[in-house]
Amino acid sequence: MVLTGAARVVEARARVYRRTWRGSIISTFFSPILYLLAMGLGLGTLVDEGAGEATLDGITYLAFLAPGLLAAATMTTAAGDASWPVMVGIRWEKTYHATLATPVTVPDLVFGHLGWIAIRLTFVSVVFVGVMAAFGVASLGLGLLAVLPAVLNGLAFAAPISGFAAWLDKETGLSNMFRFGIVPMFLFSGTFFPITQLPGWLQPLAYVTPLYHGVELTRATALGIAPAVPPALSITYLGLWILVGIAFGVRAFAGKLLK
Repeated sequence: MVLTGAARVVEARARVYRRTWRGSIISTFFSPILYLLAMGLGLGTLVDEGAGEATLDGITYLAFLAPGLLAAATMTTAAGDASWPVMVGIRWEKTYHATLATPVTVPDLVFGHLGWIAIRLTFVSVVFVGVMAAFGVASLGLGLLAVLPAVLNGLAFAAPISGFAAWLDKETGLSNMFRFGIVPMFLFSGTFFPITQLPGWLQPLAYVTPLYHGVELTRATALGIAPAVPPALSITYLGLWILVGIAFGVRAFAGKLLK
């Protein structure tokens, strides 16, 4: 069964992480604190003293920024966990070949890989919500609800990026993905400012990015405000990215591992 095989893959990843978790502790705990201190309180003070609140629906810049950064954090975490580890497992250490020598199948491997990423995203999101609550941005209850759209947003990146990493022949493709895909989305998908402030020709591009929908869902849930896009539309859109990504991933993994 896929679920049984995927659970074995998740278990294996958890056993490895039990010995390597210290390497991610700094980014998980201190990145949200530093971002909110520098951008939310530092830059945010200047924004709020100007015309900022008039363009942010009356909320402070810190409150506007924090849920957007939560969604962006799940994007970057998912992109990191779905890219280089896949390249390592297929090309360099070939641990995925060893995994398939067991009763685990390719779909098991893909679902287990994404299942572990979902666990990682949940942990990162809960920590981020704790930091948000400490800064007084959102109540702990609404913040914990915002974990759901944040994880959904991360999986919308993890699924297609996993397939892309499996399909690649050279690691330079991953560097280009981060340089020309992840970083521009981080900057121009509504995390730091409303996309209505972008040039008119650039706004449609921002609307079709999955991060924009993840940011809108996460921000609306955490702050208890109405999103700019109907939630059902954003959830469906992110879900399609996940489903298409899974289908592409299974095919790409099989193409590289079953030669």
